[in-house]
Amino acid sequence: MTGNHSELPSPADRRTTDADGHDCVDPLGVAVVTVSSSRGTATDADPSDPGGDAVANVLEGAGHVVTSRRTIPDDYVRIKTTVGECLERPDVDLVVTTGGTGVTVDDITPDAVSELFDRELPGFGEAFRRLSWEEVGTRVVATRATAGIARDVPVFVLPGSVNAVELATAEIIVEEAPHLAGLATRHTAGETDS
Repeated sequence: MTGNHSELPSPADRRTTDADGHDCVDPLGVAVVTVSSSRGTATDADPSDPGGDAVANVLEGAGHVVTSRRTIPDDYVRIKTTVGECLERPDVDLVVTTGGTGVTVDDITPDAVSELFDRELPGFGEAFRRLSWEEVGTRVVATRATAGIARDVPVFVLPGSVNAVELATAEIIVEEAPHLAGLATRHTAGETDS
């Protein structure tokens, strides 16, 4: 499923600086990828996607634009390929995946996506687990939520739990993704749009 909920301004019109003079991209074009073997199979007429919906709702509420939504099974190659395709889209400044970050044998999203990272952002996982402590306590050790920069795009790999998704998106991603996108693409700022 792909959506263009509103028109995304040109990259030059979205490049700005924050109050501290840091590079930012705002609003962001966002790709949301839900990884779940129990949702969105080819035979589902109306797949339920509460995790993906939570990501989209929080980011759209902050003024960003969801430009792509995909639901795929827990398959290493499909995950890596789908995220890679999102990274190639000119209307994607941020990719957020939800699902498959636990410790079961089919929880492979962090493994597949991290292969695409040019640079890892370990502070995201640390911050997410710290924020999650109050809700789940020592069970935070079971999440492998991670983030990185891949092809100049911030990528966040979140659990499938709606509470976890809302927490990570509202408390960390909304706050940091525009700045991360600005920094990751600062070297391209002088390039002309084609």
